[in-house]
Amino acid sequence: MQRRGFIALAAALALAACASAPDALSFSSDRISVVARGSGQDVIFIPGLSSSRDVWNTTADALGPGYRVHLVQLNGFAGAPVGGAGEGPVAAPAAEEIARYIREAGLERPAVIGHSMGGSIGMMLAARHPDAVGKLMVVDMFPFMGAMFGGPNATREQLTPIADQIRAAMVAAPQGVVSSQVEATIASMVRTESARPMIIEHSRASDNTVSANAFHELIVTDLRPELANIDVPFTTLYVIPPAAPITPEQYDMFMRASYANIPQARIVKIENSYHFIMIDQFDRYMSEVRTFLAE
Repeated sequence: MQRRGFIALAAALALAACASAPDALSFSSDRISVVARGSGQDVIFIPGLSSSRDVWNTTADALGPGYRVHLVQLNGFAGAPVGGAGEGPVAAPAAEEIARYIREAGLERPAVIGHSMGGSIGMMLAARHPDAVGKLMVVDMFPFMGAMFGGPNATREQLTPIADQIRAAMVAAPQGVVSSQVEATIASMVRTESARPMIIEHSRASDNTVSANAFHELIVTDLRPELANIDVPFTTLYVIPPAAPITPEQYDMFMRASYANIPQARIVKIENSYHFIMIDQFDRYMSEVRTFLAE
């Protein structure tokens, strides 16, 4: 009887688990995977170029009860299988798959938070599927990264040769090897030294071709004309990067001009941080996240 009772209890628990499990468990994609946990207000987190969803773990833990977090992993990055991301654009197809995930999981206009390239994906998602997103936060990303290479008025045609050259160099680099140049770049993006090995490992485990194609896509894609489609609460956090080629005042003006097509945008500068704001200035970042989620 005891054994039979145990089996019955196990079966009941299994059924209960299936009933309460997040819809993410049945979602299949060759572009992204999603891990969902918790219950309450839905928040989708999208990592950046060559990053793992693990960069959001501390954020997800700090949110505490009352939230169901959906941690996206982009295929080809940080050891995730390449899948369908091996050729062509990376960000735009991922945005479409996240839109499909929202539909199939039955999410009601979730909040979306994206870092770097994840912010670009968030902008694509909110602009191209305006009914799918309830609010959007972009963590340190421009809507037109190509401006860094050719100025704010550069065209796709002007930027393509530059992007082609950068992509070729990235693809030619030895797979699984992080060069001293890449390490130096990561050091300029993560001020917290203890966090750098994790980011370096994510880069090492990322597929060169996927990362190269994604970076190429970001350089030649100008999202500014699409931003007018975003009419939900919007916050962007940014930093003045070390060794920026323009003055802080010029950088501030450029950031505000970049988001001029979103009149309701909250544009917040974070001091004493590099690109990975959620690592370098966690307490300030979490304060902004809570303000954002409360809107």
